[in-house]
Amino acid sequence: FDRDLKWRTGVQIVPIHCTSSNCFRITASAIEEAYQQAQKKNLTVKGILITNPSNPLGTTMTRPELNLLINFITDKQIHLISDEIYSGTVFNSPSFISIMEALKDMNMEKNNRVHIVYSLSKDLGLPGFRVGAIYSNDPTVVSAAVKMSSFGLVSSQTQYLLSVMLSDKKFRNHYIVKNQNRLLKRQRKLVSGLEKSGIRCLESNAGLFCWVDMRHLLSSDTFEAEMELWERIIYDVKLNISPGSSCHCNEPGWFRVCFANMSEDALELAMQRLKSFVGSIKKHNHQESEKLRKESHIGKWFFRLSFQSFNEQDQL
Repeated sequence: FDRDLKWRTGVQIVPIHCTSSNCFRITASAIEEAYQQAQKKNLTVKGILITNPSNPLGTTMTRPELNLLINFITDKQIHLISDEIYSGTVFNSPSFISIMEALKDMNMEKNNRVHIVYSLSKDLGLPGFRVGAIYSNDPTVVSAAVKMSSFGLVSSQTQYLLSVMLSDKKFRNHYIVKNQNRLLKRQRKLVSGLEKSGIRCLESNAGLFCWVDMRHLLSSDTFEAEMELWERIIYDVKLNISPGSSCHCNEPGWFRVCFANMSEDALELAMQRLKSFVGSIKKHNHQESEKLRKESHIGKWFFRLSFQSFNEQDQL
């Protein structure tokens, strides 16, 4: 979102900080804290932007979370933009609930402050087609989107191909189910491989990535240590993962690891490299611990010897 919104438009983004203590679920206090922080910076809050399923968590939002967001934006008279680009990648329970479904259940489906953005890039694996959509009940938003689309028109050939593809109900349903099954298999392979290395993941059910806990591998509980670990994984292990700080996570040591952009053989090799890397860190830490223990033992022995000599001299 920094790249998509801030760099060109100058929009200021204030993260809603969620914590690992409740698996990074959105809470009323987290939303209110972010809102107050924005006001302290003299920022006029226009809306809340979410991804559902979440990037980078790989989780779907619960109905209480969605209801909480709807009630908050209604109370504050601001907008809510739901990025549902990963909605077709949900491979495990709980199922995906769109923000529009939550609105309908609250008899608010005509709400013109809630908007959905979507793309075929993830669900159909067509990022090169550059095809996206905006769903909104606000005529001003729709009008602006129509005018802006003139600067990014989809070619006639692409439109025709997609219309044929999406109108084929049998293919569409088969593809989505097949893709979800493959994602589930690949996600389990990643989680299992990381567990063998002593690394756990946040329990996820969607998306193309896992939110991985590497806090125990940090040299200190700082973002400097997180970047140091990231650089070692880049240069020593030759794997490119995303540090949590790049996603505005406020707890050092969390990383986003993609599992759907490589072959199974490549994923297996990546797990082997990570396992060796973690093993080397544990061995190093054990050696350092043993060294400190021996130094401490020698220090205590020297202290006792000196203290004994001092007492003997004092008695003399």
